[in-house]
Amino acid sequence: MRRVTKIGLLASALMLTLTGAATGTAAAQPDTATTTRAAADRAAYFQVANDRDYRHTWVIKLTKAEDIEHARELVSGKTDERPHVIGRIVKKSEPYNPGWSYNLRPETIGFFDVAIEVCDAAPWYVEDHLDEAGGAFLPGLVWCPWGSHITKEVPAP
Repeated sequence: MRRVTKIGLLASALMLTLTGAATGTAAAQPDTATTTRAAADRAAYFQVANDRDYRHTWVIKLTKAEDIEHARELVSGKTDERPHVIGRIVKKSEPYNPGWSYNLRPETIGFFDVAIEVCDAAPWYVEDHLDEAGGAFLPGLVWCPWGSHITKEVPAP
């Protein structure tokens, strides 16, 4: 029972963190076109691999300065803390992530050391079961591949 409670608390905290990062009040938000341009100007792209599988890499787009800095520190070896990627899936392809029918919403991406098992899946498995994502498989479309790690920064498309 104690383990279930701890897992439930971790899952709740994770979902609140991701939901909080993706929400904000309309009054505090600037013009959408301006925000989109500003995010594109400061976006950085990183290749991600899962464990030692370099055949199935994918690309994430980071827009938050602290995440971009953290990813660059991971690539350079300056840090090994929070090496894994977590975020909410969008079921559509993007030019910066060719070969995949999904990507991670940039505003929801974060990094972690340990996460709950329910959000762990290999990228190819997510691709093969994308129609099931958001239900019992990857609830809330939250994906946290445990073996994920940033391999390099890549140029913008």
